[in-house]
Amino acid sequence: MTAVPKNVALVTGGGGGIGRCIAGALALDGYAVLAVDLGDAGEETARGIRAAGGQAAGFRADVTREEDWLLAFEAAEQRFGPVTALVNNAGIAGPFAPIDQYAVAAFDQVISVNLRGVFLGLHHGLARMRSQGGGAVVNIASTSSIRGRAGLAGYVAAKHAVLGLTRAAALDMAGSGIRVNAVLPGPVDTAMIATIDSNAAAQGRVVQRSGHAAPIPPDGIAPTVSFLLSDRARHVNGAAWVVDDGSTLN
Repeated sequence: MTAVPKNVALVTGGGGGIGRCIAGALALDGYAVLAVDLGDAGEETARGIRAAGGQAAGFRADVTREEDWLLAFEAAEQRFGPVTALVNNAGIAGPFAPIDQYAVAAFDQVISVNLRGVFLGLHHGLARMRSQGGGAVVNIASTSSIRGRAGLAGYVAAKHAVLGLTRAAALDMAGSGIRVNAVLPGPVDTAMIATIDSNAAAQGRVVQRSGHAAPIPPDGIAPTVSFLLSDRARHVNGAAWVVDDGSTLN
């Protein structure tokens, strides 16, 4: 009989890139993991974790749909038990275009996925954690949360808002045994960065980046997330942890 895990983590965007690495790291920490993604990629992540001896399941969901969030939490609870850790990682880059050429529909989509999706996760996840007496959340923001970037108005606006939402949620949950923090990755070697660069190149532009030229590998973000969700970070709340090889220092 499979043991009931002490900790259960729900990771959105868990089907690839940063999310897959976070899910794997949390499984090594002893979490049972629900890897949430739009298609079958979440289950692919879960299969890899199970093959390594961990507990995991995949779940199809659209983070912009409130009903999908309810179903995801119910699936985690039925399979493993109450969710004690939430990682809001799902996100999209959107188009690369100056703001006067940035399609309104595209802006709405980026805000819906990157901001509404985080809000819905917090709204339903924190309510459950409060009733359980505690928990921890990490929102994956970006160094775009603290600086501007030409051509990425929707993404930059959403990521700035995610940082504000993190701080507001941390204050709302003060004294409840729940912590809410944000991790701000710099450029990471994922499909999203490749898409941004490709969209820029199609317009004859180059995305300007400072600091180290090489993107961070996808597994470079997971250790910070693991720490923030752990009891070792019990006094860390409402914080923004930058993981960028120093690219925001100049």
